[in-house]
Amino acid sequence: MRLNTLKPASGAVKNRKRIGRGQGSGRGGTSTRGHKGAKSRSGYKRKIGFEGGQLPLQRRLPRFGFKNRNKIIYRPINLSTLQHLIEKEAVKSINPIVLKEHGLIGKHDKFKILGKGELKTKADVSAHAFSASALAVIEKLGGKVTTL
Repeated sequence: MRLNTLKPASGAVKNRKRIGRGQGSGRGGTSTRGHKGAKSRSGYKRKIGFEGGQLPLQRRLPRFGFKNRNKIIYRPINLSTLQHLIEKEAVKSINPIVLKEHGLIGKHDKFKILGKGELKTKADVSAHAFSASALAVIEKLGGKVTTL
């Protein structure tokens, strides 16, 4: 078999319909568009979502809400979680690298330290945000707080 001898199977290739080429072709006159109506006219383009005059789905459904593209979403981390890390893993300072290693945050996550639970040990904490109660507890124990 050679590339120059290849050809499609018989009956596999058909000639396209040539419409609008006179009455003798069998497809002249209306050129397969039927009689009258918007679809038979030149330049017809149906609007997206048009349902033949019926009220379209996007107009039947209610519109509500607003999505702020600039909203910063913080992953919450409680003081009890930090205490657990300090006890079990013997961590002295809490920062994004440590939290990523222990699977508490993702690669691009921003996180906020919240005041739920107890922190019994002094620790240096670096985070994107702090709640007022968490800030008070960390500073009371003599820990250093760094906002990233």
